Amino acid sequence: MSEQGYVDYFEILGLPEDCKPGEVRKHYKKMMKDLVIEISRVEITEDRRDKYLLDMARLNAAFYILRDNARRARYMEDRKRVIQLEADWRDAARDPVASDGLRRRFDSALRHFLSTYMEELMLQAGRDKECVEASNWDLAHERHAGRVLRHYRQRLYHEIHGRLPFYDVSEPKIDWAERARTAASILAEGDQ
Repeated sequence: MSEQGYVDYFEILGLPEDCKPGEVRKHYKKMMKDLVIEISRVEITEDRRDKYLLDMARLNAAFYILRDNARRARYMEDRKRVIQLEADWRDAARDPVASDGLRRRFDSALRHFLSTYMEELMLQAGRDKECVEASNWDLAHERHAGRVLRHYRQRLYHEIHGRLPFYDVSEPKIDWAERARTAASILAEGDQ
């Protein structure tokens, strides 16, 4: 899946952006049923548990966000905004003054996007009646998922920042002899 760090919930459910809430519900229920069947057929290790919790949380969030028109519109707007800010930052990478302002705006928007859509709404979706019914999500899932989702959000954050333009930091020019003389004079004053 080519997320580029900005999770596309339409892609997760395999739906176009103009899909109807009924299509969202139908795809979600089918995918969640397949996932629950897959989980029941394998031995659960800690790594698999984390993977399945993340898969369930992503499906729950996709359903929770996309079935509600207001949440869907807000999600699409926030996602487009953060992607546009990244593009603007890339375009201004050669201008340190403009780039720094864009970097700050982008970082703020990115943190908001990831914390809202990759953690908060995923946990809210797990409390939604329809999601609980389809996924059998419960408090134990939520307890474990909190840690998994924080790691997921951080991984996405670092993945996105790893491909962005940063300036080369030049090595500081330090006169070590002058520094030694200054330290010696400070220490000599302290002895008096």
